Amino acid sequence: MINLLPTELKDAYRYAHHNTLLLRWVVALAISLAGLFALSTAGLLYMQQTTRTYAAQAASAQTSLQQQDLTATQNQVKTISGNLQLAVQVLSKEVLFSKLLTRLAAVMPNNAVLTDLTIVQAQSAVNITADTTDYNAATQLQVNLADPNNQIFSRADIVSIVCSSNAAPGSLEAKYPCTVNIRALFAANNPFLFINSKGQ
Repeated sequence: MINLLPTELKDAYRYAHHNTLLLRWVVALAISLAGLFALSTAGLLYMQQTTRTYAAQAASAQTSLQQQDLTATQNQVKTISGNLQLAVQVLSKEVLFSKLLTRLAAVMPNNAVLTDLTIVQAQSAVNITADTTDYNAATQLQVNLADPNNQIFSRADIVSIVCSSNAAPGSLEAKYPCTVNIRALFAANNPFLFINSKGQ
């Protein structure tokens, strides 16, 4: 089909068509910008609302912690912890005499008798006094106590040995004329301390 319209009219139609397209693009761009503005505004409002909510929650948590008196609770926990440590220290030096005396009786020589037992708590040691028939029995007692196989003491030292010869005949002093005093330190893993025996 041949277009017989004048050139000016054809140009006017072409420009009108271009103007319509441009107008559509401008409207679409304006709508897009309006949408972006609306989204930005909504996001900003949401962020402000969220910030206010978190600030309120933080203030509430702070108030709750202050009401619970956190400092006083921490001080109470420290006090309880200190008391527990003190209890452990005391129990670590508490001697189970029934077990200790049984073991001491097993290592006493036949010619020696136990007369005194004194616990030195501060040093985890014990002072042992025994009467013996002679000097050799006194030293044998020290050797038995110091023997690591007995698992009683880590070391045993003789403090003194005193032998008397003026006891009345037939008396106990006449049968056991020597008195030995021994200072012994408990072995670290001995079963005679409460803390090592696990309270059994």
